[in-house]
Amino acid sequence: MSGMLTTEQLLRAIDELAAAALPRWGLAGAELKLINHSENWTYRVTPRGTARPVILRVHREGYHSVDGIRSELAWMRALQSQAGVKTPQAIPGTDGADIQTVAHPALATPRNCVLFEFIDGTEPPQDNLIPPFRQLGEVTARCHNHSETWTRPPYFERLSWDFEHSLGKTANWGAWQDGPDCTPDRARLLQRAVDLMEKRLTAFGQARNRYGLIHADFRLANLLVHNGDVRVIDFDDCGLGWFLYDAASAVSFFEDRADVPELMEAWKEGYRRQRALPKTDDDELWTFILLRRMTLFAWMGSHAETDLARTEGPGYSTGTCELAERYLSQYS
Repeated sequence: MSGMLTTEQLLRAIDELAAAALPRWGLAGAELKLINHSENWTYRVTPRGTARPVILRVHREGYHSVDGIRSELAWMRALQSQAGVKTPQAIPGTDGADIQTVAHPALATPRNCVLFEFIDGTEPPQDNLIPPFRQLGEVTARCHNHSETWTRPPYFERLSWDFEHSLGKTANWGAWQDGPDCTPDRARLLQRAVDLMEKRLTAFGQARNRYGLIHADFRLANLLVHNGDVRVIDFDDCGLGWFLYDAASAVSFFEDRADVPELMEAWKEGYRRQRALPKTDDDELWTFILLRRMTLFAWMGSHAETDLARTEGPGYSTGTCELAERYLSQYS
């Protein structure tokens, strides 16, 4: 079963499952190339002949239900049709279903698979991040405006990114105390910051203009620019949370960099082109930056086998503690 497989055996099983899924879309024999594995397995599929490539996502076990995936795809469709936010659209299988559930003899449970259209675009360049952060802020605001007014389908089901599901006892990504190099001294410092965040977030509240359906991973890596047009990809973590969590996710993995305040000013400038950002919300921004940082800290502890955790993890604890100390001195 999958829990007993080596990494190589699991990779081979998922590759075989992905190939077995392709006939569900009439793509038997198409070329498969794994392009990303952090949570799900994402493949570039090149059909025979001159057809455009497409993207196959093989979902990991136990993260989203079928209704949860349906809800993600429904919001992506609605954002494109109603809010003018270009997103990759799911391609139904030959039976008309967006989600195809495929089994493999080596895996304990079948995996849900979704095929997406391939959309053109490149990640914004890293050499001058101010203009991309303005773009990111603006498109985030458009998503939030839509989120606030969208009528969710009756089957709607997504994760929550409130305090309890981020850093509490039912955290989506595991206990933050299991983060990399979390020594007892560091844990005591971080616990003080977590307690302060919980207090401030309770006071901040979940009013409709502050809390709703969010992307929850709104990084530049999930933004594509094509001929000046901005597209948004990877809604896999989308769920119910504070809108400012999307602002915080813009600086994921480099929250402690010296230019973050400047980048966030650019983000806010773009955001305010489309949506109000009251001073009371702006004043709480670093609560959300630390909330996101601590949530990623937990993710690294529960995903220690991933390339991202292996490369980012060693220094992540130090930076997280520095942020926590700064936060405590600013907000206590």
